Amino acid sequence: MHKGTASTMLGIATLLTTLPVFAAKVQGNTILKDSQTYGSKGKEHKHQGYDLLFEANSKSYTCRTDTNKSMNATDFVVGTQVHYEIDGDQAKIKTPEKKEVECKIVRVEAVTTAP
Repeated sequence: MHKGTASTMLGIATLLTTLPVFAAKVQGNTILKDSQTYGSKGKEHKHQGYDLLFEANSKSYTCRTDTNKSMNATDFVVGTQVHYEIDGDQAKIKTPEKKEVECKIVRVEAVTTAP
């Protein structure tokens, strides 16, 4: 195998392994379906954690906020429109009032429609 062929093969292999990462980025607008608290404040958790539920691309997502960062629950009203950006298992949720929270996707469920 020639040097050029080996480096070309390495380049193709690198491209193929990085393509799924680029495909994971998704964004759009949806309705915030629910917001639930989890955990409790204490030595390990500086702030209250929240699970935010929303649907996007025929999937239902549960996104968990970081208990080391604060979130004002009154900024994220259930039943109102939000903008989401999903990158792998990380997400950002923004309100029309420019309030934003980062969270980690902890559950994804396929949304099925009744026949």
